[in-house]
Amino acid sequence: MEGSQSKANISSRLQIIKQKSGKSYSKIAEETGLTNVYVAQLLKRQAQLKPEAAPKLRAALPDLPEELLHEMMKPPSRSYDPNLIQEPTVYRLNEAVMHFGEGIKEIVNEDFGDGIMSAIDFYCSVDKVKGVDGKDRVVVTFDGKYLPYTEQKSEHMVSRLKLQ
Repeated sequence: MEGSQSKANISSRLQIIKQKSGKSYSKIAEETGLTNVYVAQLLKRQAQLKPEAAPKLRAALPDLPEELLHEMMKPPSRSYDPNLIQEPTVYRLNEAVMHFGEGIKEIVNEDFGDGIMSAIDFYCSVDKVKGVDGKDRVVVTFDGKYLPYTEQKSEHMVSRLKLQ
């Protein structure tokens, strides 16, 4: 279906179903056992719905038609609109990562060694909390697997082993 219908059309249909349910991403996440960001990604066709989560999503969104449920189980075309950076929330999030990125990188290297955080084996959530001043605050959690860089020894190369 995604080939014949645009990703935007499918996403739009999914957003309408969510709106009709009256549920927030966090409520759907609670009902499915997924993170709120992952639920949002599913409904934007940026993530793949796994078969074991499908019945839970169907229960959370009873108006979700079978055709869309099956479409959501296909690997999505993960992409984004380059103009998305102009959206203020996305811009500020990018700005925060760029501003704090060097410090975060230093701490990752200090605590883990030479490596990076995976964005594949990765969990993300957004939470609302009260600050010490009583005002609302946004907490964005990035929970990614640590991936160490490997020393590239020729003896470990599979292609070299096959050639010998």
